Amino acid sequence: ALQSGTSHFLGQNFAKAFDVTFQDAQGQRSLVWATSWGVSTRLIGALVMTHSDDKGLVLPPPVAPVQVVIVPILGKKAEENAVDDRDFMRPGAKYFEWERKGVPLRIEVGPRDVASGLAVMKPRVSTKEGSLDAEKEPLPLDPALLVPAVQAELEKIHSCLLASAQSRLSENTKRVDSFAEMAASFQRADARKNGDGSLVEVEEEEDSGGGSGGSIDDLGFFLVPWKCDAGNEDAIKEATRATVRCYPLDLQHEAEGKACFYSGEPATHMAIFARAF
Repeated sequence: ALQSGTSHFLGQNFAKAFDVTFQDAQGQRSLVWATSWGVSTRLIGALVMTHSDDKGLVLPPPVAPVQVVIVPILGKKAEENAVDDRDFMRPGAKYFEWERKGVPLRIEVGPRDVASGLAVMKPRVSTKEGSLDAEKEPLPLDPALLVPAVQAELEKIHSCLLASAQSRLSENTKRVDSFAEMAASFQRADARKNGDGSLVEVEEEEDSGGGSGGSIDDLGFFLVPWKCDAGNEDAIKEATRATVRCYPLDLQHEAEGKACFYSGEPATHMAIFARAF
């Protein structure tokens, strides 16, 4: 789990330090209770790690600095920033560069395309179910058709990236009802394989992932019924280096009638435990 976009309850410490008060219902001056809501560059890191691949960056269209790049094939030079008119580079080198930079959509157009009224566009990632490699698609050059087609393709790219991320999150979220089950998963992830294939537990540094021979499949997010208890959370962290990452708002109803996976007491929340990196 990457800690980002967090909120914190600061109590009245800052109010005391800076003498920040408000008038309460009784007309008295009282110290404010403060909170902190942080969004930082960690979110950029999360975006890069979530969507990118071995070819380079993959950027969702709404946040991409350049959404579309036009690569002319033996065409005349243009003056728009989104047109790659460098005549000293071959088209293949341009394709590679823009893929690395994560531009969502590439349009290729040459004299024959202009004459036929039909160019080619290629998304950075596949937008077709079951296909790993993006495929080129025809793009009409009629202005009345070109702009809607490009907009539709960008929306499709965004939807596919979102669906892929949601699917990956679901696949890596494990539901467990006992602490022993979660602890065993972390133990397997931290194990090193002997020559005979047996596993030997090894000590890992804080904020590390799996061991040199353990399976990364044993890591992930653990959705559990949980009774909020700071002491128990400290004990779990000591044993597994995992902590509560969040309480999923849309799943809190599932806690009703369940026992805490650690203490066995009535659960107060559905919580996600994971290691923080």
